[in-house]
Amino acid sequence: MTGERMVAQEALFYEFSLERHVSADHLVRGIDRYVDLSGVRSHLRPVYSEMGRPSIDPELMIRMLLVGYCFGIRSERRLCEEVHLNPAYRWFCGLGVEGSVPDHSAFSKNRHGRFRDSDLLRELFEATVRRCMDERLVGGEGLAVDASLI
Repeated sequence: MTGERMVAQEALFYEFSLERHVSADHLVRGIDRYVDLSGVRSHLRPVYSEMGRPSIDPELMIRMLLVGYCFGIRSERRLCEEVHLNPAYRWFCGLGVEGSVPDHSAFSKNRHGRFRDSDLLRELFEATVRRCMDERLVGGEGLAVDASLI
């Protein structure tokens, strides 16, 4: 006789922890350990208006961009879909289970506006490289350049 799964009643409440569902060796955990985004909001404060609707958290946007770069997600539309669906990406971005993912159009608006005007991405990159050198993850004595025609 084959057993049939019997469900008497759906659960009224569920407990779900993204923390428990992201493996200890997942790349996002390693990235989270070394990327410090604590100064992003204060760095960008001058390019945000005090009026109008609440803005999208710049730390969330940068974390999403890091997910895109590290996992080869080139399309911002696809990036928003992946962050929406992938529990590890949601954990890394601090969205929890029910947090809203920004619309893909917000990325191009910020990249061509706030992020460029403030030089934030360059400074964040340099700070991350310095931190990686301090932690001896990279040496800093070599330079690699691809053959892209610019």
